Amino acid sequence: MASNPATTTREGPDPQAPLAELAAALESGPEGLSSEEAQRRLQRYGPNELRREQKASYWRELGRQLVHPLALLLWVAAGLAWIAGTTVLSVAILLVIALNAVFASAQERQAERAVEALTKYLPQQVKARRDGQWREIAGSELVPGDVVEISEGDRVPADARLIEGAVEVDLSALTGESQPVYRAADSSERTAVLTEAGTLVFSGTSCLADDARALVYATGMRTELGRIAELSQRVGRDESPLERQVRRVAWVIAAVAVAAGALFFPIGVFAAGMEVSEAFAFAIGLLVANVPEGLLPIITLALAVGVRGLARQGAVVKRLSAVETLGSTTVICTDKTGTVTENRMHVVAARAGDRLLDPLPPPDAAPDAVLRRLLVAVVACNNAELNDGDCIGDPTEVALLRYGADRGLYPGPERPRRRAQFHFDPKLRLMSTVDAQPEEGSGPPGDEQLWLHTKGAPEEVLRRCAYVIGDDGDDRPLDEAYRTGFEAAVRAEAEQGRRVLAVARRRLTGMPADRDDAERDLTLLGFIAMIDPARPEVPEAVAKCHTAGIRILMVTGDHGLTATAIARQVGIVRGEPRIVTGEELTGLSDAELRRLLAEEREVLFARASPEVKLRIADALQADGQVVAMTGDGVNDAPALRKADIGIAMGIAGTDVTREAGTMILTDDNFATIVTAVGAGRRVYDNVRKFILYIFAHATPEVIPFLIFALSAGAVPLPLTVMQILAIDLGTETLPALALGREQAEPGLMERPPRRRTDKIITRALLFRAWVFLGLISSVLVMGGFFLVLLDAGWTWGAPTGEGTPLHDAYRQATTMTFLGIVACQIGTAFAARTDRASVRAVGLFSNRMLLWGFLFEIVFAAVIISWAPLQQLFGTALPKPWMLALLLLYPPIVWGADELRRARHRRRPAPVAAM
Repeated sequence: MASNPATTTREGPDPQAPLAELAAALESGPEGLSSEEAQRRLQRYGPNELRREQKASYWRELGRQLVHPLALLLWVAAGLAWIAGTTVLSVAILLVIALNAVFASAQERQAERAVEALTKYLPQQVKARRDGQWREIAGSELVPGDVVEISEGDRVPADARLIEGAVEVDLSALTGESQPVYRAADSSERTAVLTEAGTLVFSGTSCLADDARALVYATGMRTELGRIAELSQRVGRDESPLERQVRRVAWVIAAVAVAAGALFFPIGVFAAGMEVSEAFAFAIGLLVANVPEGLLPIITLALAVGVRGLARQGAVVKRLSAVETLGSTTVICTDKTGTVTENRMHVVAARAGDRLLDPLPPPDAAPDAVLRRLLVAVVACNNAELNDGDCIGDPTEVALLRYGADRGLYPGPERPRRRAQFHFDPKLRLMSTVDAQPEEGSGPPGDEQLWLHTKGAPEEVLRRCAYVIGDDGDDRPLDEAYRTGFEAAVRAEAEQGRRVLAVARRRLTGMPADRDDAERDLTLLGFIAMIDPARPEVPEAVAKCHTAGIRILMVTGDHGLTATAIARQVGIVRGEPRIVTGEELTGLSDAELRRLLAEEREVLFARASPEVKLRIADALQADGQVVAMTGDGVNDAPALRKADIGIAMGIAGTDVTREAGTMILTDDNFATIVTAVGAGRRVYDNVRKFILYIFAHATPEVIPFLIFALSAGAVPLPLTVMQILAIDLGTETLPALALGREQAEPGLMERPPRRRTDKIITRALLFRAWVFLGLISSVLVMGGFFLVLLDAGWTWGAPTGEGTPLHDAYRQATTMTFLGIVACQIGTAFAARTDRASVRAVGLFSNRMLLWGFLFEIVFAAVIISWAPLQQLFGTALPKPWMLALLLLYPPIVWGADELRRARHRRRPAPVAAM
């Protein structure tokens, strides 16, 4: 059974023990510590900082990229090219390895940056009691036993117990709760969860109001914030699906390349009668022909293009391989507030006395006496401020203040003057203010009465009410029938996804002695119902997820009833979901949680803590799911690190989540997540397209060597190693990169997600590349080679070496082979643009970069065959006009054959995502 981290035994004294016991355990008191004792403790406990548990070396990361399997193949290719005497191209391959390693390693090292971001939550200077005096000291020098002063606007420097005063603090970065909480030195209730204790404040949280003095009991990594930092570091980063697939691709290529070279050597020696040295040289050439030197940088560049495209759409991806991981996402775990909703509360209904106002009367309609008293109460019991049309404060209070301001209650003479305040208490779920306002019905503003105004959870307010206001404005006793009807009305509002606050008041004859004395015998004025509306684009995005077979789980800190209503409104759930609270989930074992997620299709997690998110991600991943998890608070960092895709909020999120997440939403919008998933699928498809494109050329590059070997040299070598490298590192690069920018194929988001076990290189892809496209290209290429030789009078076994009559014709023939492969590349690139659809469906000329790529490879090939220095280096010669005319037929033949193949496949039903 999972334990709640907040109740886990920690080093040091119990912070909820009686104050005298805690002070004794810390050997401290109201006067704090002496400088000498503080220095000794600093040596013992260390600085009040979030330290790095592990620090990855940049050079280690760089080295990891240099020994990637595909990089190792490139090392072998470079070494063999050096052995073969092609020094220039060997150096070029080494440069490819180096540049790719530097570029890829710059995307790593996330945990260290997350911890650095956490340190921003600690103040630089704090006011501490040392040697009987208040002194400004560095926050890093705080130690357990120090007494500190916390004031409005301060960031709490360490975990501490209040010993004097009271403060209102924002714990949202730690707990996820957006409502400020009240902490007071005189609070006596003991809680099971430390973050709910009424006397404790925590490192990295913010003081919103008032001031207090506190006794520090934990610093640095022993604080709650430190616990999160340690957990974030402990959660490692697994390989993405693409990284695993590229590793698999590398071993496939390695096996094929080594097998081809090893097979050729004995054939050359024993079957073809070649010299051992000559056979070895050609085996090297065959191996080099099978190594796609441009594949790794093209994958890297294609992912980088995907990253830039997503950034323009509001999603900043920090790790290149994460772009593809998005495309394989099977489950999205999303928050509600600000992601699915607009994070902008507004009042939609009210109950004033006995009357339900739904819809609300227009703002220009004068409120009656009962509604006016309700409005006066919500404006008075409110800490939001309205400045030049902009409201500042808690979203709920901003909504209430706007509601009153739109009806003339603020600013204005009717807003009472506050005399005292009882802060919102998360246990009581109430807030009250003592206000002075003009006597109702009297003219002179000097005649004022004290009123207590209260707002809060309906059940808590109702429990303290003895009266209810009638339609005539007079109070009457609150009977059980009215209480039951009021509770039913509140439930009806909550079932619509609305947040309901009850409002009450009481006339005072003097200042109340304490809160209990104040919040009693209240008169119920009614309630206000508010809603944080769903973003208008979310239902369509959710529908796309369902169509694409992606499961959506809402994991929220809100009440289950409210979350269910919003989830149903946007289509996340359609029936009656299983609502699991954080407390209920804590009681489930890991196996029970996995069974729950597998058996219950519609599950909603309410009142969820960050540890709950982490367990959910673990359980889903254990069942082979690819998980995307959203988060905005400091407490969400471990879950974002654990998820395959950690999605941080760019607007509402903290620095910690933005550093720990894999992707940052600049608009905090769920629809952007779905857009990113579609982009990820497109990137994955495009990676497959250029792998197909690159692999298709292996066959026409290898077959010339096999023909040479099997003919025992009677057929001269149709293609040189230098020409192969000119193709692999030159002509094919830009078109392959252009395929990485191909637009989405029709029906992209109607397919089911890929499984983790799905391979990027399938038998179907290999058949299409090596057998179908490869053999067609090989026939065309070798046909051109033999036509040129036969046109020059070549016969079987005739010598073509330097100084022979056929040598010039032989160079034209190898040039024809080289140009034939380039021409077939154009046809293959057109064919690779789609997997099932016709190229016409995506637009024949829609990929302009591909057209520029074709122009580049034509110009590049033209320079190689026409410029004398390069003719000498690559063994080429300028072909005759009829030869060039023949090459014009190659692209449409290759492309047309694949169009017919795809047309046949389209007659078969495509896989459809499960609904």
